[in-house]
Amino acid sequence: MPSTKALIAIALLASAAATLAQTGSSFPDITQQQTYTLLRATSRESTGANADYRKLTPGTTLTILDTDGPGMISHIWFTIASPEPYHLKRNILRIYWDNETSPSVETPIGDFFGLGLGTYYTWESAMLSVGGNKAMNSFFPMPYQKHVRITVTNEGKNSVDALYYNIDYRKESHPLPPHTIYFHAQYRQAQPNHGWTSEWYENGDPNVNYKRNPDGKDNYTWFEAKGHGQYIGVTMSVLQNQDGWWGEGNDMFTIDGATLPTISGTGTEDYFLGAWDFGHSFSYQLYGAPIVGRELAGERSSVYRFHLDSPIPFTQSIKASIEHGHANHRSDNFYSVAYWYQEEPHLPFPPLPSADDRIPTLQVVGGPGNTGINQPSTSLTPR
Repeated sequence: MPSTKALIAIALLASAAATLAQTGSSFPDITQQQTYTLLRATSRESTGANADYRKLTPGTTLTILDTDGPGMISHIWFTIASPEPYHLKRNILRIYWDNETSPSVETPIGDFFGLGLGTYYTWESAMLSVGGNKAMNSFFPMPYQKHVRITVTNEGKNSVDALYYNIDYRKESHPLPPHTIYFHAQYRQAQPNHGWTSEWYENGDPNVNYKRNPDGKDNYTWFEAKGHGQYIGVTMSVLQNQDGWWGEGNDMFTIDGATLPTISGTGTEDYFLGAWDFGHSFSYQLYGAPIVGRELAGERSSVYRFHLDSPIPFTQSIKASIEHGHANHRSDNFYSVAYWYQEEPHLPFPPLPSADDRIPTLQVVGGPGNTGINQPSTSLTPR
């Protein structure tokens, strides 16, 4: 008999497949004959030699897929060889649907795959994973009716010696189902979040007048959208600028013009489905904390959650955010990518920070009561 853990994993994957089936599943019924044509965009050497990669000099953009629909991307794989530290932060992935001029996906390539600290580590989930050695994979279903274009731009100071990629996509013989919504991913960062103290505030006693944050003012924003669609999840990384526990921030979702958050959580580790300050690293299909640092300035953590069991729908608008510490009292650095599906057109994304400003850099926080941030120190060395 399968173990309890195996049965739970099977149930989660079945739930994920059922949910994805509503938006063009990556997991077709393998007992039925498929009618699509499977194609692949690849970095392979066209003559059949073994130089199966592309070079990318600073300032250049490489188009790696440019094709008409209807169709759907089912899998993306990258691996990169570059001498430049933080090349995961300096190379930008963009995806454009149906000849749009504003990308629906715009994020540093590492952040898209959950590597928000600019360094490689191995982790796995239902939608994204990084395997050995430095193999980045996405299984998000990405349908398109008319056209798709994917680019990678090198905003670094050094050339990428080798960009390898394989993109599996389906050429459909019929139009997409009516009202199909499109995949989106947006990068944001706060370096740092501006907190109101460097002290620890628990807010556990309702009789004590601790600071409160019922409406999400000054939260760290994962993304905002208008139109109709559904939020799927987020990957987030943290560089601590202060000692102590960086969590206790509530997640908040303000949906369809509500005055107060429609959904509000109980704390950072609770939203990412850990507990009691995570305690140790873990990585599961729908949630995890693959990197858990010590509670000290300069330490790093990475977390993720996917709502494949119940995507969070919106019919007019949504704002997804999280507090940085209780009631936004901490001043740590956050880096995130939010993933969602929605109708086009979408809101223009906020401009990306410059390549240098995207590098995780320790900020020096003053003493108790300080509401500002001093000059940053030298950026930390990649691990």
